[in-house]
Amino acid sequence: MEARLNLMAHPATATFIKHLSSAGKVVSDLGLPVTTQELVKIRASQINGCGFCTDMHSKEATAAGETQVRLNLVAAWREATVFTEAERAALELAEQGTRVADAAGGVTDEAWENAAKHYDEDQLSALVFLISLINAFNRANVLVRQPAGDYRVGQFG
Repeated sequence: MEARLNLMAHPATATFIKHLSSAGKVVSDLGLPVTTQELVKIRASQINGCGFCTDMHSKEATAAGETQVRLNLVAAWREATVFTEAERAALELAEQGTRVADAAGGVTDEAWENAAKHYDEDQLSALVFLISLINAFNRANVLVRQPAGDYRVGQFG
């Protein structure tokens, strides 16, 4: 399978991706645990059907010390006993923030308040923009049918 468009080969799209990646660096510096960041990225990518990002962030999570059991259970996190309450709150926020069109009003007050119990304002800001960014990357990759499976850890920075 080949992508419909090589986003990195076109100067304008490569610049756009570079800016999104820079925004992601700001988000990663706001104190949200790396494992939580990767779990959120994986879950949103699963929902959006983005194989490229699911592959990338599963590999990045493994490199950051995440276990295979937890990675295997991200899609079924509600039934899994391997996630902390804070991680579960982040995953719920990620799901609702990704599926905004599925529910009138978007993210529920309950999901927000639960996340706020576990994360300070910097970390909540990180979650908001992390969810937004991964959804942007997912949508671009799905639109161009970016192939999955060949990502190497650290490939983009």
